[in-house]
Amino acid sequence: MSLLQRLEMRQGQALVMTPQLLQAIKLLQLSQLDLAAYVDAELERNPLLERVESEAGEVQEAAEPRSEGADGFDGEAGEAEPWLVSDISPSRSEIEGDIDTRLDNVFPDENPTPAREASAGDMLSLTPAPYGNTGGSFDAEAPDFEATLTAEISLREHLAAQLDLATRDPAERLIGGFLIDAVDEAGYMREPIDGVAERLGTSLDAVARVLGLVQGFDPPGVAARDLAECLALQLREKDRFDPAMQALISRLDLVAKRDFGALRRLCGVDDEDLVEMLAELRRLDPKPGRAFGASAVEVLIPDVFVRSGPDGAWLVELNAEALPRVLVNQSYYARVSRGAAAETDKAFLSDCLQTANWLTRSLEQRARTILKVASEIVRQQDGFFVHGVTHLRPLNLKTVAEAIGMHESTVSRVTSNKSIGTSRGTLEMKYFFTAAIPGAAGAAAHSSEAVRHRIKQLVDGETPSDVLSDDALVQRLRGEGIDIARRTVAKYRESLRIPSSIERRRDHFAHAGR
Repeated sequence: MSLLQRLEMRQGQALVMTPQLLQAIKLLQLSQLDLAAYVDAELERNPLLERVESEAGEVQEAAEPRSEGADGFDGEAGEAEPWLVSDISPSRSEIEGDIDTRLDNVFPDENPTPAREASAGDMLSLTPAPYGNTGGSFDAEAPDFEATLTAEISLREHLAAQLDLATRDPAERLIGGFLIDAVDEAGYMREPIDGVAERLGTSLDAVARVLGLVQGFDPPGVAARDLAECLALQLREKDRFDPAMQALISRLDLVAKRDFGALRRLCGVDDEDLVEMLAELRRLDPKPGRAFGASAVEVLIPDVFVRSGPDGAWLVELNAEALPRVLVNQSYYARVSRGAAAETDKAFLSDCLQTANWLTRSLEQRARTILKVASEIVRQQDGFFVHGVTHLRPLNLKTVAEAIGMHESTVSRVTSNKSIGTSRGTLEMKYFFTAAIPGAAGAAAHSSEAVRHRIKQLVDGETPSDVLSDDALVQRLRGEGIDIARRTVAKYRESLRIPSSIERRRDHFAHAGR
């Protein structure tokens, strides 16, 4: 077979991902914090971009009106001046005006449940977020002066201060400081002491002696190498580490299984003593370091708000505080471009202008897409906002994508790292997408989240004499029109961290005998 060289011409179609398109896709899936960091970096790099500060919470419009073609993504930088003479970063009201965000309530006879009337089961341990926000205004009441002077001490600082008082030996202080650095946020020493001795070039006995010194520090149980040692240190501090308790600590696996018969034989105690020992064990802290240096609780700021209108319809609106406000400084570009003589300067200004306008357009498109997807989610899950989690409907990305005329991957990017503020708390958009559980006898399908919530309700309502097994839960759910398999019930029960029926029955008996 001979090898030949020849020229061929072929015609085909291909999707070319331009840098501008890649930027728009990247911005679409960023969270608020990541988006703010990205915009800050662009403000640092691009001299033509400016941040807009508005007291009214809206983006300030430029003096000159927007001309035709501002919605397009084509055009070269050199011929783009006629439609780049105004602020092309839209306001929240302008974006919402292009999308119908008023959704009719499919339950016209029902009033939306306010946040104060929502039951604990409906909240599902979700963090409620108020709609009021000062937005960093200077009119807000300033905190007390004393509140600005306090600083939370970390676990390492707390232990280091005790080490300075416990020993004056330089070698012990060196070893103790190394061991304290190896203690994690929960208060456990994760690095083996033989590895510490090898790294410091000292004996294993010296490291073990200093570790015993550190384990005597406050809080009790700190620097333990496992849970059993942590509990043992706390019991020694209380002078309660007798042989029976030592035997109990040595078999925490039996405690987790609630095998009270084996524990009675192992510890050599009767039922009353065992109940008291287990109650004392529950009063101990399995993570003694969590009281120090805990990270501040981060509030989930909604990207979109959903509230009920005066006529019972649902109103979906963007969160103005979550919208980056940037504009292109056209006057500065015109002034600098007139004085640019070198070709490199002209090319740099042209690139900055094109990048700035692409960024503002990408931000506008991102806001429009988020609002469009959120409006469709609210339309699909209207029953949830009225009745709670029991009325969640099965929903997937494909259903929303087909309803709004977008690709499924676009909807997936929009719903990642985004949240919706509702009267029932601030929920991630992904929360509203649940699998479908078929209904019995041809009935409508049920949301997996609603079924999981119903399982929790059934377990919470059981009595010591009527503990529901997985088979009994299946029969109860099928009686309510939910066709579900036993293994699915077991999977949902385990995801809710609900023990098995045998363990729950033992727990009921343990509480009854206390």
